[in-house]
Amino acid sequence: MSVASALKGDSAQQARTLYRQLLRQGNQFNAYNFREYAKRRTRDAFRENVSVKDPQEISQLLAKAREELEVVKRQTIISQFFKSNPLVLESPATRGAKAAAEKLEPFGTKMT
Repeated sequence: MSVASALKGDSAQQARTLYRQLLRQGNQFNAYNFREYAKRRTRDAFRENVSVKDPQEISQLLAKAREELEVVKRQTIISQFFKSNPLVLESPATRGAKAAAEKLEPFGTKMT
């Protein structure tokens, strides 16, 4: 195993670790819109750069991801100070089409 291939595997492991950390940290936002944006932005950024082969560029991208992780950590802490009511989308009673349809049906009738 060459040094280059060992480093390549190491950077791949680092990228996967950062990806998981960013997704987990993004899930800790209280606000639905911020939470979904953080997850979507993380997925898009990593998918956009999946084909990068240059080791120097990979290390720059990993450094940028570490900085982004620190920003997301700070922002999730701040968001926990300013809690808001959950959106209708987040309510367990309105998840799924059947639950939503039951709320709209007149009394005494059930959809099957």
